Amino acid sequence: MRIEGLSTAVTGGASGLGLATARRLVKAGATVTLIDLPGSAGEKAAQELGETVRFVAADVTDSEQFAAALDAADERGGLRGLVHCAGRGPRLRLLDKDGNPGSVEDFESVVRLNLVGSFNALRLGAARMARQEEVDGERGAIVLTASVAAYEGQIGQIPYTAAKAGIVGMTLTAARDLASRAIRVCTIAPGIMDTPLLARLRDDVRASLEATVPNPPRLGRPDEFGQLACQILENGYLNGETIRLDGAIRMAPR
Repeated sequence: MRIEGLSTAVTGGASGLGLATARRLVKAGATVTLIDLPGSAGEKAAQELGETVRFVAADVTDSEQFAAALDAADERGGLRGLVHCAGRGPRLRLLDKDGNPGSVEDFESVVRLNLVGSFNALRLGAARMARQEEVDGERGAIVLTASVAAYEGQIGQIPYTAAKAGIVGMTLTAARDLASRAIRVCTIAPGIMDTPLLARLRDDVRASLEATVPNPPRLGRPDEFGQLACQILENGYLNGETIRLDGAIRMAPR
């Protein structure tokens, strides 16, 4: 798809990977609807990005809120591109230091945000894209966000790993399911990215993390994620694939 003039939505768009993706889309000429939680910096981000960007507050695990946000994007020329970045991964051990079992409620919360939120992105995004006319043989494309934790989850990441592995598992199935609607689905699995969360780390800790990346030996840049997301939207033959964006890192157990 040609990004110039494309109506797109980005979840988790107020910061980090989502904001970087929105910047790339704006630069390429897209109309962008940022979707993030109420109380986020979404409104400020939209104002900074310019006239083609609008912010709509929504929780991606709330079907009604998320659907309304996508409707707002759809009203801006017909939704054809969705980049789903919303997610998080607090740590949880199977047993705590005293041998007590980990919280199933915390596990469910992480899976709900990351995996159920991604399912909502697929079904609600596709429902709107399916109404569009085909252009060059396609109606739209959805980009999900997994993680290298889907393959090499570290100690304490069990709910995050389970959720991100689920996203990887859904990708090909979703692409096959939506093929008859001419909608593509791909996933990006980023490694250690230089997001605002990591920016708070001490210099020596950052240096230690960078040393674990084979090449280039540094943290990934959010703009590189945004660049790949845009390339997936543009390349009509990319479908059903999960792409690692990680500098060839393979995560250690801890």
